[in-house]
Amino acid sequence: MINVLENPAIRQLAQPLTVASYHLLRDCGAVGIKTELLRGVVTSKITKTPLHEYLVERLMAALRDHLPPGYFLRKEGPLTFADSEPEPDISVVKGKPKDFRQAHPTTALLVVEVAVSSLSIDREKAALCAAAGIPCYWLVNAQEQSVEVSTDPEPEGYRQCDILTDTLVSPFGQAIHLHDLF
Repeated sequence: MINVLENPAIRQLAQPLTVASYHLLRDCGAVGIKTELLRGVVTSKITKTPLHEYLVERLMAALRDHLPPGYFLRKEGPLTFADSEPEPDISVVKGKPKDFRQAHPTTALLVVEVAVSSLSIDREKAALCAAAGIPCYWLVNAQEQSVEVSTDPEPEGYRQCDILTDTLVSPFGQAIHLHDLF
């Protein structure tokens, strides 16, 4: 890792990338494919475990048939925010896939991250989503077999966070029983 950034004096001088600069670097091959931009910093994405993929697929299947009209599911599709471009495990986005041929969505109705070994990173992504006004963020904690449901976004984070261990209700009213998920 870049140990020099652990020095507060140097970290204070570091210049974050803009989303546009990140896109230019990506387009010319200067950043890897398995990266995302978080608060102006290019970060490597963590390799997915079988449990992670299993939980994502189960959630995708549970959500797919209950989407409100005019919304669709994205798996690992980027969302473009002011200083970040995370690639959530799942997002529920308004519109149709063809609406995003030229630019990534800038918002979603729901963002879902599954944390097997990435809990602290996914909590930081929750803060990004809150600042971007995403109304609902789910953090699936595989180790605890629970889901942190964050709602009521504001620039500093979500005002409400409930940890659920029994039944999860989507923003569009669908119940998902967690014992069936895990």
